Amino acid sequence: MTQNVLISPSILSADFARLGEEVKAIDLAGADMIHIDVMDGHYVPNLTIGPAVVKALKPHSQKPFDVHLMVSPVDPLIDAFVDAGADLITVHPDSGPHLHRTLQTIRGHGVKSGIALNPATHADVIDYVIDDIDLILVMSVNPGFGGQSFIRSQLAKIESLRNKVERSGQNIIIEVDGGVNPLTAADCINAGANALVAGSAVFKGAGTYAQNIAALRGNQASQVA
Repeated sequence: MTQNVLISPSILSADFARLGEEVKAIDLAGADMIHIDVMDGHYVPNLTIGPAVVKALKPHSQKPFDVHLMVSPVDPLIDAFVDAGADLITVHPDSGPHLHRTLQTIRGHGVKSGIALNPATHADVIDYVIDDIDLILVMSVNPGFGGQSFIRSQLAKIESLRNKVERSGQNIIIEVDGGVNPLTAADCINAGANALVAGSAVFKGAGTYAQNIAALRGNQASQVA
């Protein structure tokens, strides 16, 4: 398995009573990005955190903050998350009336933009915005909750997206989120993913975060120098 895979642990599975310490711990354990799931209780059936928490966490890591907005409408919240320190903001095609305008707004702030595809969302959605995205997030579970089982039909979507990205010549990350563990991680990477979001697979066992991250990459040894 290739080692050039970005690992973006989802803090949704962290200990919220000590969130700053958890972010620092996964940074030191070898995380490449910090994945932050923002849910509004409307677009998805759960309610998580807002920009104030993102801003408070920013000093605890130098790694890029990979912010996934599962909110609707999304446009009014972009400025607040940019100001809070998001380095990459991912949105869903149906979370606002004009996807292209939303992506342009994100990039206009000097922040990288991403598009998230739910399990039933077709890969072709990216075709007319492929020049405006830096990341494609394939949801291998239905968004809203952690700890769900991996939906294997999404592997074919990852393959389709990899082909589209290669034909475009763009440097676009293909990230997978949902039910990712060392076994499903291997399938995702073989299908063409080069970034993985994992929550419970990382935040299990105190003192084992480095080993857990390494296992997602296909190593049993820590990636920390």
